[in-house]
Amino acid sequence: MTHEITIDGVRQVFHVAGSGPVCVVHSGGPGIAWEYLRLPALEEHLTMVYLEPIGTGSSGRLDDPRDYRIGTYARFLHGVVEHLGEPAVFLLGHSHGGFVVQRYALDHPGRVAGAILYSTSPVTGEEFWGDAMARIAAFPQRLPHRPEAGEIPAAFQRALSAQDDEAYTTSLREILPAYFADYWTHERDLDPMRAALTAWIDPMRGEEPAPFDVREELRSLAVPTLIVSGVHDFFGGTRWARLAHELIPGSRLAVLEESGHMGHLEQPEEFTRVVAEFVPIRARGNS
Repeated sequence: MTHEITIDGVRQVFHVAGSGPVCVVHSGGPGIAWEYLRLPALEEHLTMVYLEPIGTGSSGRLDDPRDYRIGTYARFLHGVVEHLGEPAVFLLGHSHGGFVVQRYALDHPGRVAGAILYSTSPVTGEEFWGDAMARIAAFPQRLPHRPEAGEIPAAFQRALSAQDDEAYTTSLREILPAYFADYWTHERDLDPMRAALTAWIDPMRGEEPAPFDVREELRSLAVPTLIVSGVHDFFGGTRWARLAHELIPGSRLAVLEESGHMGHLEQPEEFTRVVAEFVPIRARGNS
């Protein structure tokens, strides 16, 4: 079911499916349409609330492009949590959405029954992006038996230089295999998603006044946390996930051995299992 509310005069759209404890989902990007992160298997365990982040899909856009900041996304997330009227909800943030969930959990720990940090990091900056670019450059060597893998580094550069939504969406579809351990193993199942993928070119290109860095704050985070990471994620593999696990007291780390950035599509049964096991334990603890 689709819902629409207004936050700070801007339209915020979200979709609700499933039953059970409420879990609000913030997709990645910034600027990627939410549909790639639909999680039907988890809808059997949870009431999933999928945000269309501001600037994407049917949600509104901000008047000032400089306002597309993690703090802004967290403010809109809070507006949805408030609207839902639940004392506390689970949050699932993928990639850039994981930055938003970390910021929200730090600012509003009492409203968070549990945080699921999926394919994300507690820090960005020069080392983070350097690591990611090195992995993209090495992508063809990791999959030498896939001729198409050789096209990924050049396609990634085209994505970085895209100037409008159409060019960005086209480039994103081209580089999508880089987000998987081996896209071509699942090509038949994934191609429809690839063809339907849409993106909005964030005018800030995800840039903040300073790199995202909540490492010191996470040391005192009192929110139950599950961290999920794929070994072949080009955003550092499990490096940044393990760092978050070391920082967050009592956190749990689930490593998906045969996944990249999209473990929910590459190892869906394992992904569903680790999340479903995390949620009932925490939900009972909060009852």
